[in-house]
Amino acid sequence: MSDPRVAAIPVVDCGEPLVNVRGNLLVDDRRSDPAGAFAQLRQGVLDRLLHAQSLLPAGLRLLFIEGYRPPDLQRRYFEEYADELRAANPTWTQDQVHEAASRYVSPPEIAPHSAGAAVDLTLVNADGIELDMGTRVNASPEESDGACYTHAASISSQARMNRATLAAALTAAGLVNYATEWWHWSRGDRYWALMTNQPSALYARHP
Repeated sequence: MSDPRVAAIPVVDCGEPLVNVRGNLLVDDRRSDPAGAFAQLRQGVLDRLLHAQSLLPAGLRLLFIEGYRPPDLQRRYFEEYADELRAANPTWTQDQVHEAASRYVSPPEIAPHSAGAAVDLTLVNADGIELDMGTRVNASPEESDGACYTHAASISSQARMNRATLAAALTAAGLVNYATEWWHWSRGDRYWALMTNQPSALYARHP
């Protein structure tokens, strides 16, 4: 996300509202906030998630974990992770810290979550049990020794197959993955625009 090509993408907000995904998708409350912002997405993103869910093999469902993230919360997440990296790498320059932090937490000014364009999710079976995806959702590169990367070679064949199942449905529905985080998918943000050769992003940061 520190790639200057992402920040250079213009944004022309299409005006779609944020909508609550509850009642449409299975929602996990591990990232909940008092206002319930985490369970919101732009309408177009929710529509595509519902399509993706219809493409999954019988017995599997999407488990929604986090969508919209207010800018202040995004900034706090970024600064906290940057502080961890700075403490672990005292010789790094500020630019090195910023670039490394941006692998895992988007800089606040371009964060897809703060536009309502991104979703963190995983797969569950018919009993609501999460499938083995190789790491927990939101595992950092340091914690997981790189296994959080979507195409990590260190995960089991079963986890690799489960990631492929998730990716096939979401890609077919028009979302793109951020390759550092197998669970992070988006549509309409600057990163999506860059990866799909669109002239502009569809969703601006939501206040």
